Amino acid sequence: MSRVKLQRFADNATRPDIIEPGKPEYEQLGGRWAADFFKNDQPIVLEVGCGKGEYTVGLAQRYPAKSFLGLDIKGERIWRGSTRAEALGLRNVGFVRMRAEALTAQFGARELSEIWITFPDPRPRDRDIKRRLTSPRFLNQYVELLAPGGLLHLKTDNEGLYDYTLEVLAERPGAVILAQTRDLYAETDPGFAEAQAIQTNFEGKYRAIGVPIKYVRFRLDG
Repeated sequence: MSRVKLQRFADNATRPDIIEPGKPEYEQLGGRWAADFFKNDQPIVLEVGCGKGEYTVGLAQRYPAKSFLGLDIKGERIWRGSTRAEALGLRNVGFVRMRAEALTAQFGARELSEIWITFPDPRPRDRDIKRRLTSPRFLNQYVELLAPGGLLHLKTDNEGLYDYTLEVLAERPGAVILAQTRDLYAETDPGFAEAQAIQTNFEGKYRAIGVPIKYVRFRLDG
C-alpha cells in the first residue's frame, strides 16, 4: 500500500465526519444519527455507493436544511469526499465506510428521508443479480429505513440496470414510480430539475461521448 494511501487512512481515523470500523461510534448510531452525529433534527439523506463523494457533497451544498451521508466501502474514496466537504466548510455532511449489504445494522427504522443511488456497478452477470443495488434484497432494506413517503433516486448510464430496476419495481407491491426517463438531460419538465442539478465527473464523461443518463425516482409504500 502506498504511503499516500496510508496517510489518508490515518486521516480518516481522526476525522469526526467519517464513521468507520474501529471507531467507537460505528454501529452505535442507528436511530441516533440526527441527534448524536449531526446534532440537529434535519431530514437525513443517504447516498449508497458514494465513491469520491461528489454527489453527497453537491447535495449538501444545495440543501443546507437537510443532512447528508455518503456510504462507501473504500476509505480513500470517502477521504476525498470528506476533504472536499471540509474545504467548503460544510457541516451537514458525513461519510460512512461500510458495505451496503449491512445497512440495517447501521441505521434505524424510518431514519432516512431519501436515498440516492448514483452510477452503481451494474453487476451485469446473472450470478451477481442479488448484488445490484436495486435488487429486491436491497429494496427490502431501503423500505425498512425510509420514513413514510421517503424517496429513492437512481441515476445510471447503464441501460441494463435501468431496465432491470423498472422490472423489479413493476413486480413489487407498493412500489410507485414518480418519474422516469432514458435521457435525463433531454428533459425540460421541472420534475427532473433536481436530478439534473448535480453532475459528477463520471457522469460528464459519459455525456461527452453521447451516452444518455437514465433516471428513475420512486417510493416503496410498504
